[in-house]
Amino acid sequence: MFDIQAIRADFPILKEKVNAKPLVYFDNGATSQKPKVVLDAIQQYYTEINANIHRGVHTLSQLATDAYEESRFKIQKHINAKHAHEVLFTSGTTFGINLVANGFAQLLQPGDEIIVSELEHHSNIVPWQFACQRSGAVLKVIPLKENGELNMEVYQQLLTNKTKLVAVNHISNALGVINPIEFIIEKAHQIGAAVFIDGAQATPHLKPDVQALDCDFYAFSGHKICGPTGTGILYGKEAWLNALPPYQGGGEMIKEVTFEETTFAELPHKFEAGTPNIAGGIVLGVAIDYLNQVGFDAIAAYEKELLDYATEQLLQIPGLRIYGNTEHKASVVSFNIDGIHPYDIGAIVDKMGVAVRTGHHCAQPIMRYFNIPGTVRASFMFYNTKEEIDVLVQAVKKAQTMLL
Repeated sequence: MFDIQAIRADFPILKEKVNAKPLVYFDNGATSQKPKVVLDAIQQYYTEINANIHRGVHTLSQLATDAYEESRFKIQKHINAKHAHEVLFTSGTTFGINLVANGFAQLLQPGDEIIVSELEHHSNIVPWQFACQRSGAVLKVIPLKENGELNMEVYQQLLTNKTKLVAVNHISNALGVINPIEFIIEKAHQIGAAVFIDGAQATPHLKPDVQALDCDFYAFSGHKICGPTGTGILYGKEAWLNALPPYQGGGEMIKEVTFEETTFAELPHKFEAGTPNIAGGIVLGVAIDYLNQVGFDAIAAYEKELLDYATEQLLQIPGLRIYGNTEHKASVVSFNIDGIHPYDIGAIVDKMGVAVRTGHHCAQPIMRYFNIPGTVRASFMFYNTKEEIDVLVQAVKKAQTMLL
């Protein structure tokens, strides 16, 4: 049974009030809330085993190292990576994308091609632009269709023997559209290109199986899956991680340093320079344990109920348009009301305790495609309720009355 009240009790912040109203938190696409088990684990690390890792023979260092590496094993199992050393700790999805883009910039030749999509977050566009500028490669773009899907016919036409990498998101942060990444990966591999998947918006809602997907890279952020900020994971196939040069130099990532030459450590340490976010890495494993305890099948089924209910209720508001009308979609509703700027709606519903995101959501090409300044985005997690959606709908109706 999916006990929503028991789940909500795990999240202390959901008892808070905003502007004297009960908090309705629908900005989960930006960051998720944290269960008490995660909050307790942060305090436990700093009060019981705080020490640097991989470097000390003393007891606390060993305890911290064991806990950190145990978290790596948990994440390996969670995403079904073949090897634990294919799991790199990062500060988030953006760091993972930049790590790979920096490496590819040194492998690409002038005239090589990278493909991204019109559906990407800026973080999965700009690093590849940098890589192209540095290498002389060419950036190509999979276009959008009116319903928010990517045009797969054009994608196949873009693939050539010059294509070296395809970088797309698993789920759109702005629209909630779930991309056909299995198809994208298969077609890219047929012409010998690598595939990078931005999983930041997918991992809160599903368990990615990187071996089944056969992707070459998969990145996600801890703070979107009930973990702490400043944490993330980059999965990379062993062969690719060995082929890429290090992203940063410093302690931990070296094997031997002389003034004449430096050699690098084996994976994963080759890409983990310096003292990491130790507490964050450990607690990320705790967050993943919590989500698996709730169960991703149960999460997916419940969040689909929320999405369907919110879509039905919001569409009853005259003049309201939802962007991203596809069959395969995560629990995100991105909308506008005719004649009203999205920022104004967001500001008014906030006065009623409802937290939504407004603007371009770091996805300006999408907004340019629809010729709009931005949207109101309500993004749901498994701890939200239909009653909260009712509050959102009434708040939007009130905003409409006030602004028109």
